[in-house]
Amino acid sequence: MIVRITSKRQVTFPARVLDALGVGPGDRLELDEGPDGFILRPRRVDLSRLGTLKGQIPPGHPPFDLAAFRGQPHDPALRD
Repeated sequence: MIVRITSKRQVTFPARVLDALGVGPGDRLELDEGPDGFILRPRRVDLSRLGTLKGQIPPGHPPFDLAAFRGQPHDPALRD
């Protein structure tokens, strides 16, 4: 499969590739360099690292709604 690089060094992957990786808008991809080239894989959250926050969340606190958060307007100056 061949993809084109734009003048801004951006690449568009076919939808079937992103579907196979299980990623969507806002997700991250990781490139690992190996002896035969680069390997592309989705960047997943290490859930074991989230356990340290368990004691800091007050009982009865509602769960975080990620879909609602992603739907809120944001300040473009805050992008990473």
